[in-house]
Amino acid sequence: MSANESAVNYDHFIDKRRVRRAFERAAPIYDQAAILQREVCDRMLSRLEYIKYTPDVVLDAGSGTGYGTCKLLERYPDASMLAIDIATGMHHQARQRVNSTIPRWRQLFGMGRNQRTSRVRYVVGDIEQLPLEDSCAGLAWSNLALQWCNDLKKTFDEIRRILKNGGLFMFSTFGPDTLKELRQAFRHADDYSHINRFTDMHDIGDMLVHSGFATPVMDMEYITLTYDEVIDVMRDLKAIGAHNATGARPRGLTGKNAWQKAVGHYEALRTGGKLPATFEVVYGHAWKPVSRTSILTPETRRHIGLE
Repeated sequence: MSANESAVNYDHFIDKRRVRRAFERAAPIYDQAAILQREVCDRMLSRLEYIKYTPDVVLDAGSGTGYGTCKLLERYPDASMLAIDIATGMHHQARQRVNSTIPRWRQLFGMGRNQRTSRVRYVVGDIEQLPLEDSCAGLAWSNLALQWCNDLKKTFDEIRRILKNGGLFMFSTFGPDTLKELRQAFRHADDYSHINRFTDMHDIGDMLVHSGFATPVMDMEYITLTYDEVIDVMRDLKAIGAHNATGARPRGLTGKNAWQKAVGHYEALRTGGKLPATFEVVYGHAWKPVSRTSILTPETRRHIGLE
């Protein structure tokens, strides 16, 4: 690998320790700003309506404060749940959310709590290196978490490993046009990387195939949020833990001159009195193929000498 390639890789490499610290700090206030995350989760859930499949174990990869976990518990009342997140603080918030979905009168009489909470197992870990056994889940679900992975191919290999044969992987993530206005504004301000890099939808589809997934389905949409001031965009990103964690980020506070330049260029994009913040949301799902030998009857297996 050349020095140039090393520099490029380092520039875009995500510091997971920094990511973990950011989400730990954001956990108590995350839900106040996570409007987009909830909206995308709801849109993913609506897509499940068209998939006739009922898993026995669901993995919520990048489970955050548990919004998706609760929705999945409701959708699959007989399934158990594996909620994995990189930040312990997120699990603390998720436990409170799951408990709060139990009616107060049932809590007072000790009813419902064990039934709901016992179905969820909380795991602290990185979805690039899942601390789970092989073939343990029927559905792997991940809402807006894959953008924090350094190696998507490795992540997909891990998801495939923990899925049962015939299992479903459903996810959302951000595409390259995400926060294009903020990226453009800072490009005129300094030479640092201020926005994480996001992977193109077609490349994600190719990686799914290379990882051994079958019949991947990919699509994309743009969602634009509007703000009164540039600082409001930054505050929302900070509130959901979306700090710049790349190797090429500035190591201190952005200088006053650079910040004013960035604000000036962002202001040029103001439309109808509001500043746009665009998110390219990529959706996908794919299946772990059923093993060919698993669909053979015992008689057929004996006949062809497999047993």
